[in-house]
Amino acid sequence: MRIGHGYDVHRLTENRKLILGGVEIPYEKGLLGHSDADVLLHAIADAMLGALALGDIGKFFPDNDPKYKGADSLLLLKAVNDFIKAEGYQVGNIDATVIAQAPKLRPYIDTMRENIAKACDTEVENISVKATTEERLGFTGSGEGISAHAVCILEKI
Repeated sequence: MRIGHGYDVHRLTENRKLILGGVEIPYEKGLLGHSDADVLLHAIADAMLGALALGDIGKFFPDNDPKYKGADSLLLLKAVNDFIKAEGYQVGNIDATVIAQAPKLRPYIDTMRENIAKACDTEVENISVKATTEERLGFTGSGEGISAHAVCILEKI
Protein backbone atom coordinates (compact mmCIF):
# COMPACT_ATOMS: atom_id res chain seq x y z
CA MET A 1 0.00 0.00 0.00
CA ARG A 2 1.02 3.61 -0.54
CA ILE A 3 0.02 6.71 1.46
CA GLY A 4 -0.37 10.22 0.06
CA HIS A 5 -1.18 13.69 1.39
CA GLY A 6 -2.65 16.60 -0.55
CA TYR A 7 -3.35 20.26 0.21
CA ASP A 8 -5.00 23.00 -1.81
CA VAL A 9 -6.20 26.54 -1.25
CA HIS A 10 -8.13 29.04 -3.34
CA ARG A 11 -9.21 32.62 -2.74
CA LEU A 12 -12.91 33.42 -2.37
CA THR A 13 -14.18 36.01 -4.83
CA GLU A 14 -17.44 37.41 -6.12
CA ASN A 15 -18.97 36.36 -9.44
CA ARG A 16 -17.85 32.71 -9.16
CA LYS A 17 -19.75 29.56 -8.23
CA LEU A 18 -18.71 27.78 -5.04
CA ILE A 19 -18.07 24.16 -5.92
CA LEU A 20 -16.76 21.72 -3.32
CA GLY A 21 -16.64 17.97 -3.76
CA GLY A 22 -18.40 18.42 -7.08
CA VAL A 23 -21.38 20.09 -5.38
CA GLU A 24 -22.50 23.61 -6.23
CA ILE A 25 -23.13 25.29 -2.88
CA PRO A 26 -25.28 28.41 -2.62
CA TYR A 27 -23.04 31.22 -1.34
CA GLU A 28 -22.32 34.84 -2.22
CA LYS A 29 -18.75 34.01 -3.27
CA GLY A 30 -16.95 31.27 -5.14
CA LEU A 31 -13.38 30.06 -5.44
CA LEU A 32 -11.01 31.73 -7.87
CA GLY A 33 -9.06 29.43 -10.15
CA HIS A 34 -8.37 28.31 -13.70
CA SER A 35 -10.68 25.29 -13.38
CA ASP A 36 -13.78 25.23 -11.19
CA ALA A 37 -11.30 25.67 -8.26
CA ASP A 38 -12.71 22.78 -6.22
CA VAL A 39 -10.13 22.75 -3.40
CA LEU A 40 -11.45 19.51 -1.95
CA LEU A 41 -11.08 17.52 -5.15
CA HIS A 42 -7.71 19.12 -5.90
CA ALA A 43 -6.37 18.11 -2.47
CA ILE A 44 -7.65 14.56 -2.98
CA ALA A 45 -6.11 14.34 -6.47
CA ASP A 46 -2.78 15.58 -5.08
CA ALA A 47 -2.92 12.96 -2.30
CA MET A 48 -3.54 10.19 -4.84
CA LEU A 49 -0.78 11.35 -7.16
CA GLY A 50 1.59 11.94 -4.25
CA ALA A 51 1.10 8.41 -2.97
CA LEU A 52 2.72 7.15 -6.17
CA ALA A 53 5.24 10.01 -6.44
CA LEU A 54 3.63 11.15 -9.71
CA GLY A 55 3.66 14.87 -8.88
CA ASP A 56 0.58 17.03 -8.48
CA ILE A 57 -2.46 17.95 -10.55
CA GLY A 58 -0.68 20.99 -11.95
CA LYS A 59 1.72 18.63 -13.71
CA PHE A 60 -1.13 16.80 -15.44
CA PHE A 61 -3.60 19.69 -15.83
CA PRO A 62 -1.56 22.93 -16.00
CA ASP A 63 -3.34 26.17 -15.15
CA ASN A 64 -1.84 27.84 -18.22
CA ASP A 65 -3.48 25.35 -20.60
CA PRO A 66 -6.71 26.80 -22.04
CA LYS A 67 -8.07 23.25 -22.34
CA TYR A 68 -8.60 23.22 -18.55
CA LYS A 69 -10.22 26.67 -18.25
CA GLY A 70 -13.35 26.14 -16.17
CA ALA A 71 -12.71 22.37 -16.05
CA ASP A 72 -14.96 20.17 -13.93
CA SER A 73 -12.70 18.88 -11.16
CA LEU A 74 -14.74 15.68 -10.86
CA LEU A 75 -13.57 14.82 -14.38
CA LEU A 76 -10.00 15.67 -13.41
CA LEU A 77 -10.27 13.43 -10.33
CA LYS A 78 -11.60 10.60 -12.48
CA ALA A 79 -8.61 11.05 -14.81
CA VAL A 80 -6.26 10.90 -11.79
CA ASN A 81 -7.98 7.69 -10.72
CA ASP A 82 -7.35 6.32 -14.22
CA PHE A 83 -3.64 7.25 -13.83
CA ILE A 84 -3.30 5.38 -10.54
CA LYS A 85 -5.14 2.35 -11.94
CA ALA A 86 -2.71 2.33 -14.89
CA GLU A 87 0.06 2.14 -12.28
CA GLY A 88 -1.64 -0.91 -10.73
CA TYR A 89 -3.29 0.73 -7.71
CA GLN A 90 -6.77 1.53 -6.46
CA VAL A 91 -8.16 3.73 -3.70
CA GLY A 92 -8.22 1.99 -0.32
CA ASN A 93 -9.61 5.01 1.47
CA ILE A 94 -9.60 8.80 1.44
CA ASP A 95 -9.94 11.11 4.43
CA ALA A 96 -10.34 14.82 3.66
CA THR A 97 -11.03 18.01 5.60
CA VAL A 98 -12.32 21.30 4.19
CA ILE A 99 -11.37 24.40 6.19
CA ALA A 100 -13.90 27.22 5.71
CA GLN A 101 -15.42 29.76 8.06
CA ALA A 102 -18.55 29.84 5.90
CA PRO A 103 -20.75 28.50 4.48
CA LYS A 104 -21.77 25.54 6.62
CA LEU A 105 -21.01 22.40 4.64
CA ARG A 106 -22.71 19.64 6.64
CA PRO A 107 -25.82 19.52 4.39
CA TYR A 108 -23.62 18.77 1.35
CA ILE A 109 -21.09 16.28 2.71
CA ASP A 110 -22.99 13.09 1.86
CA THR A 111 -23.31 14.17 -1.78
CA MET A 112 -19.61 15.11 -1.85
CA ARG A 113 -18.71 11.64 -0.57
CA GLU A 114 -20.89 10.01 -3.24
CA ASN A 115 -19.32 12.15 -6.00
CA ILE A 116 -15.79 11.32 -4.86
CA ALA A 117 -16.54 7.61 -4.52
CA LYS A 118 -17.96 7.51 -8.05
CA ALA A 119 -14.99 9.39 -9.55
CA CYS A 120 -12.56 7.09 -7.73
CA ASP A 121 -14.48 3.90 -8.55
CA THR A 122 -14.81 2.89 -4.91
CA GLU A 123 -17.48 2.49 -2.26
CA VAL A 124 -18.76 5.57 -0.42
CA GLU A 125 -17.72 3.87 2.86
CA ASN A 126 -14.10 4.41 1.75
CA ILE A 127 -14.54 8.19 1.55
CA SER A 128 -14.52 10.53 4.54
CA VAL A 129 -15.17 14.26 4.18
CA LYS A 130 -15.16 16.58 7.16
CA ALA A 131 -15.50 20.35 7.48
CA THR A 132 -14.19 22.71 10.12
CA THR A 133 -13.75 26.40 10.75
CA GLU A 134 -10.63 28.09 12.06
CA GLU A 135 -12.43 30.13 14.70
CA ARG A 136 -12.03 33.27 12.58
CA LEU A 137 -8.21 32.92 12.51
CA GLY A 138 -6.05 33.22 9.39
CA PHE A 139 -7.15 33.61 5.79
CA THR A 140 -9.80 30.91 6.01
CA GLY A 141 -11.16 32.24 9.29
CA SER A 142 -11.46 35.75 7.88
CA GLY A 143 -13.35 34.45 4.82
CA GLU A 144 -10.59 35.25 2.30
CA GLY A 145 -10.32 31.66 1.09
CA ILE A 146 -11.01 27.99 1.60
CA SER A 147 -8.46 25.22 1.96
CA ALA A 148 -8.54 21.45 2.11
CA HIS A 149 -6.27 18.63 3.28
CA ALA A 150 -6.57 15.02 2.16
CA VAL A 151 -4.83 11.76 2.84
CA CYS A 152 -5.34 8.53 0.99
CA ILE A 153 -4.21 4.96 0.99
CA LEU A 154 -3.73 3.29 -2.35
CA GLU A 155 -3.69 -0.47 -2.52
CA LYS A 156 -2.03 -2.65 -5.11
CA ILE A 157 -4.64 -4.18 -7.45
